[in-house]
Amino acid sequence: MAQGYRIVAGVDEAGRGPWAGPVVAAAVIFQGRRIPRGLDDSKKLTAMAREAAFDKIMARALVGIGIADVATIDRINILQATLQAMRDAIRALPCLPDLALIDGNRAPELDCAVRTVIEGDALSVSVAAASIIAKVTRDRIMCALDETCPGYDFHQHKGYGTPDHRAALDRLGVSPHHRLSFAPVAERAARSDPDPVVLAVA
Repeated sequence: MAQGYRIVAGVDEAGRGPWAGPVVAAAVIFQGRRIPRGLDDSKKLTAMAREAAFDKIMARALVGIGIADVATIDRINILQATLQAMRDAIRALPCLPDLALIDGNRAPELDCAVRTVIEGDALSVSVAAASIIAKVTRDRIMCALDETCPGYDFHQHKGYGTPDHRAALDRLGVSPHHRLSFAPVAERAARSDPDPVVLAVA
């Protein structure tokens, strides 16, 4: 703001690494001094603390959320899907920021100034808030998927490549919520394919 930017949005994502589920991005703008205490990188907070912070952020900030589903991830790759989710999160805000602070070293093309910030969720309160919004939103999605697609324990590992998740893949095969562009999922899907049919030519 000392450099002349009036409206600054923090942007972060959740779900780049999992084998299943969407990637979710959030953009957060705080107005004035209505910033909740105790905000930090979502990975440093307990699930209960994230849920409490989520409600406070939603009540006190402008929030935009973008989601790239599994089909999008498989079609354009996880990096491009993440950048698309970030663009959608910015577009979902009620106003366009003057500056977007993007966690990490890659940024989407936006209709505003952009600055990447390595470990931004530890350096910027708005990026930390975005990390919490993205994480809680995605966790809720994965818990909902667990109810409609039982057996994989999505509510536990949230789609990440844990030993229990690998065992479920081996036992049940690939679900519609798995990312076929990720090697462990692709390998399991290949084992499930029937032998190719060879047609005889008369």
